[in-house]
Formats: sequence, structure tokens, C-alpha cells
Amino acid sequence: MKALIIGATGATGKDLVKILLQDPAYTEVVIFVRRASGMTHPKLSEVLTDFDKLEEVSAYIKGDVWFSCLGTTLKTAGSKDEQMHIDYEIPLKFAEKARKNGVPRTILLSAYGASSRSKTFYSWMKGKLEEGIDSLAFDQYIIFRPGLLLRKDTDRAGERIFSGVLNFLNSLGLLKKFKPLPTFILAEKLAKAPMVLTAGKHVIVLDEIFGF
Repeated sequence: MKALIIGATGATGKDLVKILLQDPAYTEVVIFVRRASGMTHPKLSEVLTDFDKLEEVSAYIKGDVWFSCLGTTLKTAGSKDEQMHIDYEIPLKFAEKARKNGVPRTILLSAYGASSRSKTFYSWMKGKLEEGIDSLAFDQYIIFRPGLLLRKDTDRAGERIFSGVLNFLNSLGLLKKFKPLPTFILAEKLAKAPMVLTAGKHVIVLDEIFGF
């Protein structure tokens, strides 16, 4: 299969690229990035992309499956408008291009609690994206909604503290479905999903991801 990825330079995206390149089921991997990633591999193609001008790279948005790992934090984005642009507008526009070009499968990295009815901005935004892509009627649409992600060598103090608290509670048999999820395990499941799941829509949440 030929795979397309946006968000390939983030924590989960990087792990996903490595896994897809090692998997013989994937014959070609195309990543859309703002600047050169520095990654090289015979199966890897890199498309330098202005995500506000996707029409310029539309000819490259062709393949068997596309993965969306794109996302940012409010702190990094600087405002809700900018986070909305990165987490919602760009992936949805990419989805529209992919659907128009006949890409049949979508794998979306969303978030636990995603819902367009949520009163929390982040959850509402993720829910809106899920619905927007759903309206495009891909042949296969797989949504992953993990909880806390464990990023290798994370520099986010809050993430380290929260994961420590969750791990402690898990050891006591509490909140097990909220077990922190390493990004490399999530990436493995993302890569596996389009090959083992049927056509149609699937939503995989929290601890279901570990057993998938």
C-alpha cells in the first residue's frame, strides 16, 4: 500500500513513519512537511508543503491510505484560532483533497472525549474534525481516541507528572482504561488498522488500543 502522512514530524508521526518504512505491506510512504525532515529511506518521499496552499501539492495526494497525526497544543499555537487552523482546518482540507483524488482510507489520530457537543474547546474541535471527515464518506474511516500519550524523552513536566500519577493509580487497579499510551505502540496500531479492519467507520478508544 502507498501511505500518505500529515503530522509526520510530531512524536506519534515520527514513530508511524519508522513503522511504515519497516513494514513490507507498505510499498511507499509520502510525508507532507513544512520543511525538510532529514529522514531518508528508499520507500520514503517528502513533499515540502505550504498547508495554506494544498492545491499546489494536490497531485501528490494520491495513494491507498492517508494518516492524520497533525496536532498542536494551545500553548504552542498561541491562540485558539491558530490551534483551530492547525488541528481542524488543515486536516479537513487535506481530507477533501484526498477524497477528491480517490484515496479510499482515512486513519485519524483524534483524542479521548472528542465531541462536537463538548463544552471544552479542544474536545469540541476534535469532534468537529471527526464529523467533517466523516461527511466525506471514505470507504474506510478509522478514528483513534487515545488518552495520555507517552512521548519519548518528553520535555513536558505536566505530562511526566500526570503519567506518573496514572501509573501509580493503575498499579492499585484504578483508572486502568486511562493507562498512558506510548506513542510507538499507538503508531503500531495506526499502521495495522487499515489492513485488519473492515470497510466502514471504526472508533477505537483508550485501552481498546492496547488490545487492538
